[in-house]
Amino acid sequence: MTAIDSAAPSVAAAGPAEAFHRVSFTGSGKEYFGIWIVNILLTIITLGIYSAWAKVRRNRYFYGNTMLLGRGFEYHARGWQILVGRVIVVGYFILYNVALTVFPIAGLVLGLLIVLALPWLVMRGIRFSARVTSYRNVRFNFVGGIGGAFLAFMVGPVITVLTLGILAPIASRWVGRYVGNNLRWGSKTFATDPPLAPIYGTWFVAALVVLLGIVILAVGAFLNSALIIATIDGSGTLPAEFQASMIAAVIFAYVAIFITFGLASLVYRAGVRNVVWSATTLEGGHQILSDLPRFGYAWVAISNIILTILTLGFYRPWAAVRLARYTYEHTAVRFNGPVGDVMAPAEKDGSAVGAEFVSFEGFDFGF
Repeated sequence: MTAIDSAAPSVAAAGPAEAFHRVSFTGSGKEYFGIWIVNILLTIITLGIYSAWAKVRRNRYFYGNTMLLGRGFEYHARGWQILVGRVIVVGYFILYNVALTVFPIAGLVLGLLIVLALPWLVMRGIRFSARVTSYRNVRFNFVGGIGGAFLAFMVGPVITVLTLGILAPIASRWVGRYVGNNLRWGSKTFATDPPLAPIYGTWFVAALVVLLGIVILAVGAFLNSALIIATIDGSGTLPAEFQASMIAAVIFAYVAIFITFGLASLVYRAGVRNVVWSATTLEGGHQILSDLPRFGYAWVAISNIILTILTLGFYRPWAAVRLARYTYEHTAVRFNGPVGDVMAPAEKDGSAVGAEFVSFEGFDFGF
């Protein structure tokens, strides 16, 4: 594989055409803390209404600090679009719960309608997220349909559950194909066809983590049961001094289950990301690369959770920045041809496409 270089300050100095150009993240936890704490306070004061604008501020910070070739991404959504979408969703679920209590049949009908509408909602959510994102003044777009969303986000999870996770890689491949093959940057199309074998490879590693966790829990449960049986007195009751240890053992079991399945999920997510992104190209033969270390990603995510709990939530801004930096720094793009020749036509074309999307009226439904 060719060498991977660092992001350059300009397109002209971007380096050889055959090199991979790393994405970087320039934000800091201290800087984001100011945005984060104000967002929380204003959200509390406004009884949650400001949360829509808080999302806009957060995304603009993270998008703007995600750099490729010295230029950041941009987030163009407006707070009222997110607020209206949330009001619609919350209002519908309030109506559903009221109807379920007063007139159960009507509640069941409303519940069925939301299930049937999920593919459309997911499709609209992805499209909204794409259309409010731009790079070098060129907007992204998403042209996927409801049928693909139904297969990827409804059929996929169902077969995953019914097969106890065995067909999860197939479902992940469906999601990758649906999103990747329908994504656009200006007039340029993305394409992806992730191979199934590597996804099953990372699934196998995740399955081994789960299996190891189950074995450790089983051994611990057996030893704990043996200890309890050995310490029960003649009356068949457990001495008081061992009751606290039993409670501790139960808590430990829950923590172990959380860590085991959380670790497996994170390892699988990182592995699928690597396979799908590395199989993705942008029209013109431009190659995307993801080489995110699976266990390194899991360590960052899990340690972030632990540190956030220990600091009563105040580590959250640093955790978000740390995870973003680690993820994006393991992402790169290789351009087929001189970078300037790639960017200039895209930026020229993007002015017209961007003007069309500026007038786009859409809501973020949170799916």
